[in-house]
Amino acid sequence: MTQKQSIQIFEQRKVRTVWDDEAEKWYFSVIDVVGVLTDSVDAPAYWRKLKQRLKAEGNETVTNCHAFKMQAADGKMRMTDVADTEQLFRLIQSIPSPKAEPFKLWMAQVASDRIDQMQDPELSIQQAMTDYKRLGYSEQWINQRLKSIEVRKELPLRKYPGSSNRVDWIKASVLPGAVAVWQR
Repeated sequence: MTQKQSIQIFEQRKVRTVWDDEAEKWYFSVIDVVGVLTDSVDAPAYWRKLKQRLKAEGNETVTNCHAFKMQAADGKMRMTDVADTEQLFRLIQSIPSPKAEPFKLWMAQVASDRIDQMQDPELSIQQAMTDYKRLGYSEQWINQRLKSIEVRKELPLRKYPGSSNRVDWIKASVLPGAVAVWQR
């Protein structure tokens, strides 16, 4: 599993994050987020108590939290509880904090937008274009990207022995000469 660690800043406080290539997800240090939202002087103790309370309530979010090695304040790599975005949102809802309220409002807006997009798929395309523009991509790149997604969705998915993905379809159907070379 390939992981890429980075530090994000929220309200002048560091939040350790790690990207897991295999799961294709960002994971956030739960202790760092708890520290930011609660201003606790002992965020690990707050997290232990919260985790204990949530487990007693039967909250599965805590059970599903992973642990990754992340660089601690002393510079050593230590196992740290991490949560993906969905788990983090659920944990934030359990933290009684005025700083958590903006997150909760934002999550409600995102959920409402997503429901609207499900009812009108054109909104999803417009959102994708807005996001790509915000990230600095050119109009030409955005249009090419959207076209390639559409073309990829139209490719038939054929099953070959031992595989069920489009890459194998491309290897076997589009590039037959290349497949013979790859198999040697």
